[in-house]
Amino acid sequence: MTINHKPSIKFHHLILTSPHLTSPHPHPPPPIPQAMSPPPPVGPGDSGSGTLVFIHPDLGIGGAERLIVDAAVGLQKRGHRVVIFTNRCDADHCFEECRDGTLDVRVRGNGLFPTSILDRLAIFCAVARQVHLVLQLVFSGELLRLEPRAVIVDQLSASLPLLRFFYPRVPILFYCHFPDLLLARGREGSLLKRLYRIPFDRLEQWSMAFSDAVAVNSLFTRSVVCATWPRLADVVKIDVVYPCVDTDPDPAPEDWVRPIASLGNLVLSINRFERKKDIALAVRAFAAIPASERARVRLVLAGGHDRRVPENKQYHAELQSLAESLGLTHHTVTNPDSAAALTSALSSSSSSQKTQPPQVLFLLSIPNGLKAALLASALLVVYTPTNEHFGIVPLEAMLAACPVLAADSGGPVETVRDGVTGWLRDPNDVPAWSSAMRDALSLSEARRASMGASAASHVRASFGRDVMARRLDDILLSLKPVVAKRSTSSARLSSPVNLCLLLMFFLFGTVLSAACVSLTRG
Repeated sequence: MTINHKPSIKFHHLILTSPHLTSPHPHPPPPIPQAMSPPPPVGPGDSGSGTLVFIHPDLGIGGAERLIVDAAVGLQKRGHRVVIFTNRCDADHCFEECRDGTLDVRVRGNGLFPTSILDRLAIFCAVARQVHLVLQLVFSGELLRLEPRAVIVDQLSASLPLLRFFYPRVPILFYCHFPDLLLARGREGSLLKRLYRIPFDRLEQWSMAFSDAVAVNSLFTRSVVCATWPRLADVVKIDVVYPCVDTDPDPAPEDWVRPIASLGNLVLSINRFERKKDIALAVRAFAAIPASERARVRLVLAGGHDRRVPENKQYHAELQSLAESLGLTHHTVTNPDSAAALTSALSSSSSSQKTQPPQVLFLLSIPNGLKAALLASALLVVYTPTNEHFGIVPLEAMLAACPVLAADSGGPVETVRDGVTGWLRDPNDVPAWSSAMRDALSLSEARRASMGASAASHVRASFGRDVMARRLDDILLSLKPVVAKRSTSSARLSSPVNLCLLLMFFLFGTVLSAACVSLTRG
């Protein structure tokens, strides 16, 4: 286990003992003192020596987390030392590379703020936890001792002004999966909720300008970012860095393949159990296939299911109810941690269904071996989200030579070649999805093999881990002259002003959060 937990340093101690009140901007300040001798050259990596530091809020299981893990592993394979700092990493709910010694994962800033308050105020808590994490790294000297070559911040931009302030000569790359202000729900809610969101929406836009470059996961996301913040592209370079997949994965373990083979022909969905993923579309489209054509076909709905997240439980229940309303039998297997456990669960399910496997099978929080077996066995992978920012599952499916049916919007338009590696259909047109499912199930062996070969070749050429790591290395290398030329002529004025603005945003959010809690309790 390499997940490194360390007691949190209290907020008020950090603020009162700051020795680094220098500016993030203009006239180059004195170089940051080195705590140790520079490490030797790092090999094939192009962006220089030192440590590449990642900062991520919650290193669980999801597309954003998968991207960070792949980026870290890819850069590490290029010869860089990589350290990931996160507020939370549960050994029972994280990717294997985070717990098997592949990556150096360090949990910091986890002791002062909760992840939510009364299942609310998640954005306030996330911002507070990230600020706490960065301040702990600064005042403990841990970040300085790592001699960061660059800092890559993921998802939350709130800490960027602090990083620029304390480490003005270190390049900062911010990875924006999607503007958070567009992801937030409840825009038409109460006046108090809209007021509550104001400081965090403004903070997101303001703080992103403190990065030296912004990376996004698709051309679609880039267009949304530029439309949401038109002036950001004028001050910060916005690059596309596609997420990746491991193009040389381990084959599906045979012990996992056997129980999956017993299910017959599979239509597979892999997604977190969240409403925005629109998994219900797969259920409706599957139910619309004539019963005679799906007699030997199973719809498998697999993916991340976190017991701490109320929506995961609620949406799973909603999907079960939907299946029942459409006349589909279903069964759920939770956390199948071994092939034997899955075999046992499927056997009990078949017994309860009078020897017939369920028409819809829910697999909650699946391990990598089971996921590989599912992808290797599926006749079709359906990817249902609309305007998905990128979508890693279609790449995993195509790499496994499995055709993909996806929404004709967002990231999948850039990855799935309609009619060549899969199908793109309007997510509002259930009959069109059902028709595409029928087409996929009726493909000849030769046509299926041709589509599979085209899909796998496409992914290897454009979406490999080495491609993404090289792209990140190139961006970090391009930031060297940007940082070297950074002016500090207005540093003494702009830094205190910017820090005061950050504090004002933080205090405003605190007051409104307290008001929300008070009203909720009332």
